[in-house]
Amino acid sequence: MINLLLSKDMNAVADLWTPDGIAESPFAAGLSPRALHGREEVRANLAHYPDLMDLKEVVALTVRPTDGVDTIVVEWAATGRTVATSQPCRLDYIVVLTVRDGLIAPYRDYWSPLSAAAAAGGLAGLIDSLESKEH
Repeated sequence: MINLLLSKDMNAVADLWTPDGIAESPFAAGLSPRALHGREEVRANLAHYPDLMDLKEVVALTVRPTDGVDTIVVEWAATGRTVATSQPCRLDYIVVLTVRDGLIAPYRDYWSPLSAAAAAGGLAGLIDSLESKEH
């Protein structure tokens, strides 16, 4: 999956999900969805990712087994640049991934919306969206 992300083949990334698989981002904020239900929602959400982030390299990768034979925890970090600002960025992730019949079923991605928004030059907009939800 990481190699497909780096090659920007978002359709192939989405094809890794089961048709009813769920992608959750518990820390998502602003316009980022907290949950995507099904492969096609994952596909639609990923379609514009290459327009936002140009990830070039995985600089850290650790895969940790769990007690569940079909579940792993993956810690990884990628560097690249944001498309809007051309500024370099580093994004860190912790993913809990479960496979069913060779495809991703539940996928929980713990990433920092603040880091992503700052890298993309959208931190002020993210903060505004959070403040407007409080009122």
